[in-house]
Amino acid sequence: MNRRAWFLFLVVSVLWGIPYFLIKIAIEDLSPLLVVFGRVAIAALVLLPIAAARGSLARLRGRMGPVVVLAFVHILGPFLLITYGETHISSSLTGLLIAVEPVAIALLMARTERLTPIRVAGLVLGFGGVALLVGLDLSGGRLGLLGAGMVLVAAISYAVATMLVQRRLADVPTESLVGATTGITALALLPFTLFALPTDPVRMEAWASLAVLGLFCTALALLAFYQLIAQVGSTRAGLVTYVNPVVAVLLGVALLDEHFGVSTLAGFALVAAGCWLSTRPAPTQPAPVPTSATAALAERS
Repeated sequence: MNRRAWFLFLVVSVLWGIPYFLIKIAIEDLSPLLVVFGRVAIAALVLLPIAAARGSLARLRGRMGPVVVLAFVHILGPFLLITYGETHISSSLTGLLIAVEPVAIALLMARTERLTPIRVAGLVLGFGGVALLVGLDLSGGRLGLLGAGMVLVAAISYAVATMLVQRRLADVPTESLVGATTGITALALLPFTLFALPTDPVRMEAWASLAVLGLFCTALALLAFYQLIAQVGSTRAGLVTYVNPVVAVLLGVALLDEHFGVSTLAGFALVAAGCWLSTRPAPTQPAPVPTSATAALAERS
């Protein structure tokens, strides 16, 4: 990956590592449904006027089918599945299950992007690093299995959405694509959100967290992520889910005085090694050496 791609990768990794912290603050006063709606509504209200001013909304003509599908498989479905799934499982298990996304993308793209031994090793190391960072808590019984299943479906949905952007929507301006998908999601959630409005006073911290989630962790993050897909493809772009827990752990250490030990350092090292190996270009196949018979024919012609 070039410098611009690595910069976009870092931006998305940071912006999608922050929500773990901000959502905890927001849902203390706001319902999960309202938090999801607020994120996407803020993003749409910011990006759609920008896209209209640039005249890029016209690029959506004839593409609304894939755009609607993308809104459901990349935003509406996963956001709700993760939000409600996490009510039955720990945040650590949620982070680990979301990290299945790069593996799912690699398997889905295996026909067009060859899975080399180095890339397989990178995916395994990266997943192991995430497991060390977030730990594993399997408590929760049958409801825990249901929650884990919901989050796993969300991870696979993210993988499908990433491939959809690469194959069908990579040429659509990002401000129009993100504005349209977040707008569609907001409209779909609006009727249900009207029944989830807060009845008690809401702290400024909750509103501020929601604003940051909408402006930075949704609008800006999706803009950068779709540009990253256009730069490096869905397989490498999906690796951001390995780095998100690193950001979340660092925030926890810095702001919440959480533990930082040997396993944390080992997890960081494995994630870094996994991302590096997984982004290595596949070796090119050497051109076949002509046999004596084909060489003789070539000389005669």
